[in-house]
Amino acid sequence: MPPAASIALLQGTLDVLILKALALQPLHGLGISRRIAQVTNDTFQVKPGSLFPALHRMEEAGWLSADWGESENNRRAKFYRLTRRGQQQLKQETENWGRISAAMACALEIP
Repeated sequence: MPPAASIALLQGTLDVLILKALALQPLHGLGISRRIAQVTNDTFQVKPGSLFPALHRMEEAGWLSADWGESENNRRAKFYRLTRRGQQQLKQETENWGRISAAMACALEIP
């Protein structure tokens, strides 16, 4: 398997990973990035240049809401949480990725 740094996120993958990371609890940007790395066994390392534009876009879409708070190291940070719309989007995205991964598994089977 190639090193994690060389694996690019597919279009739409980042959104579902962010939604999933926030499904359990509100997190700030660094917390989201860490959670994504954790749940993907360090396959995806999300950089701030990709993460924050996605968070802003998802907030504008109504999938996330955010409030300012203090991080674990007592710094001011914006904490994101799923909205009801975001929960619905996560459900839809999860179903879509289930279909995509099943189709890819079939397409890649060795005869």
